[in-house]
Amino acid sequence: MKPIRLLKAFITVGGWTLASRLLGFVRDVMIAAFLGAGPVAEAFLVAFALPNMFRRFFAEGAFNTAFVPMFAKRYEAGGDARGFAASAAGALGVVLIVLCLLALVFMPWLVWAMASGFSGDARFDMAVDMGRIVFVYILLISLAALVSGVLNALGRFAAAAAAPLFLNIILIGFMYGAAQFGISIGTALAYGVPVAGVAQLALVWFAARRAGFTIIPRLSWSPELKRLAMIAAPAALAGGVVQINLLVGRQVASFTDGAIAWLSYADRLYQLPLGVVGIAIGVVLLPELARRLAASDGLGGKGAVNRAAEFALVLGLPSAVALVVVPGLLVGVLFERGAFGAEDTAATAIAVAIYGLGLPAFVLQKVISPLFFAREDTKRPFYYALASMVINLGLAVGLMPWLGYLAAPVATSVAAWAMLGLLMLGARGFGDAARMDARLKHRVPRQLAAALIMGAIIFGLGLLLAPWLAAGTGLRFAALGLIVLVGALVYGVALVALGGFARSDLRRALRP
Repeated sequence: MKPIRLLKAFITVGGWTLASRLLGFVRDVMIAAFLGAGPVAEAFLVAFALPNMFRRFFAEGAFNTAFVPMFAKRYEAGGDARGFAASAAGALGVVLIVLCLLALVFMPWLVWAMASGFSGDARFDMAVDMGRIVFVYILLISLAALVSGVLNALGRFAAAAAAPLFLNIILIGFMYGAAQFGISIGTALAYGVPVAGVAQLALVWFAARRAGFTIIPRLSWSPELKRLAMIAAPAALAGGVVQINLLVGRQVASFTDGAIAWLSYADRLYQLPLGVVGIAIGVVLLPELARRLAASDGLGGKGAVNRAAEFALVLGLPSAVALVVVPGLLVGVLFERGAFGAEDTAATAIAVAIYGLGLPAFVLQKVISPLFFAREDTKRPFYYALASMVINLGLAVGLMPWLGYLAAPVATSVAAWAMLGLLMLGARGFGDAARMDARLKHRVPRQLAAALIMGAIIFGLGLLLAPWLAAGTGLRFAALGLIVLVGALVYGVALVALGGFARSDLRRALRP
């Protein structure tokens, strides 16, 4: 199999992810306009968080962390990769069907665990009803993620990266239709989720079929599946730790009216660059490292990791600076309309800035983690995640009396940097693959300098365009577009001028 052209693959995955996240903004803007930070919005956000929580285990999380390297190595070695994928899909399907049936029964307890502050008011019953509708999404999206893992291991990234578009397109369509016909927006959103899951699974399944991998789940047990389960178990536990961190944040927020919505909208903003950069790296780097290891190509593995880190920082650093420097501007233009008022904007913006401080750590985790997973080492990342959970829990609970709902993003960002530090310490034993090469050492400080220059420019431009930003919707979006355009141009010029990036890199990536 020919090697993956990393930067081109990063751009492919990142581009589709960016399109999905932008549609996600449209979706969230519509939710904010129709529902604001009110009880229906909070009930849906908690209900939708349930399948999203479990997908960390079974979709892009634990299961695929174990599955993708094993599949990639079998395919590279000419083994029965197709049969392995079919058996894995069968085992995953059985587990998820059982999980869905249990969730239908125990949904009130799941909602209480997510947001005990809802107890005793209308939000609780609404979240339970919506949760029972949306939970089947975990079955559909997890099977779609497994098929996407097959496509990614084959070096075919476009279909899997484009699949998330369907979720946002369908939810936007359902909201618009509900508004036109006088149907409950919350109910329409809930039913839209499983419909989107069917569409996503269909897209990647047919793409895999075109690639020569028709995956029909089958029930069989083999030593390979046993090993898959043993590798996936620590990764699932690590995913559980991450979910506990999120759960702690929601619990802290649930005691402040509107705070769950504020944190959800803030999460949407910082997840945009994290998704574009972090997901692109994780999707591309893991199968590439697994194949390099299978071919005993240590030098190629080092190059892959360093180029991934370079890509992560060249986009992650300016994104983090923007979130810290102009969070109020971003939140105000994107969300402040209808039921979402100025107080909601101010509360959300503070959380955005705090999340921005942790963004580089989140992004770099996506670069370092595949070093462990490609070696089928999921135990140590679990121990590191456990340590970060203790830090997150201690800060979130300990700071709550002083910071209120803001204790959650503070704890999340600090725990992210702690997790990155532990991963970097643990990766030192991997030799050259975990070390910065000369090119990365040269470029990182220059990337940071270019991002800071950009930050100063967009801050000043935000002050200059304040009258536009306080005007009608058209002028506000025009002002935001101008700020984004000028910021991108300034960063690009500074980046090239300082030597943080070379135009030849981009030309090579875009070459057919």
